Amino acid sequence: MSQSAPNLPQLLTQAKRWFEDALLASMRAAGEQPVSAAQAAVFATLDGESASIADLARRVGVTRQTAHQAVHSLIAVGLLEQAPDPASARSSLVRVTAEGARAHRRALAAIGVIEEVLAERIGAAAAASLRDALNLPWGDPPLVDAPDTAPGDHPPQDPR
Repeated sequence: MSQSAPNLPQLLTQAKRWFEDALLASMRAAGEQPVSAAQAAVFATLDGESASIADLARRVGVTRQTAHQAVHSLIAVGLLEQAPDPASARSSLVRVTAEGARAHRRALAAIGVIEEVLAERIGAAAAASLRDALNLPWGDPPLVDAPDTAPGDHPPQDPR
C-alpha cells in the first residue's frame, strides 16, 4: 500500500500532539506536577468553573470512567477538588484548587511562549493564518456520501 500525504485530520492531530508535548515537557521542566495529556484536557475544560465528572467527560469527549480516573489523579496531586453539588445531594462537582489555578496560569503563559516559537519556526504570517482559519465558523459537521473505492483506487489527492 502506497504512503499518501497525511490528510487534514491527521495533520491537526499531529499539531495538537506537538503543542501537548511542548506544554507538558515545559511544565515538567519547570517543576510542576507531571500530568498526562488526558489529565491536562480534563483540567483545561474546567477553566474557572465547577462541573460534574459526567459534564467533563462530555466536554473532553471521553468516557465517564476515563474522566473519573483523570479527575481523581488530579485530586491526588492537589490540582482539583470535589465538593457537594448544591443542586443534587447525590452528586458532586469538581473544581480547581488554588494550586491548580496557579498551575493553569503558568500553563497558559507557557502556551503563549510555545505559540511564539511556532511563529518563529513557520513564520508569523503562517501562524496568524493558521489561527484565523481555525477560528472561522465551520458549521455543523457534514454528512457526506463517501464514494466506494475498489482495491487499488486511491483517495483524492491534495489539489495543491
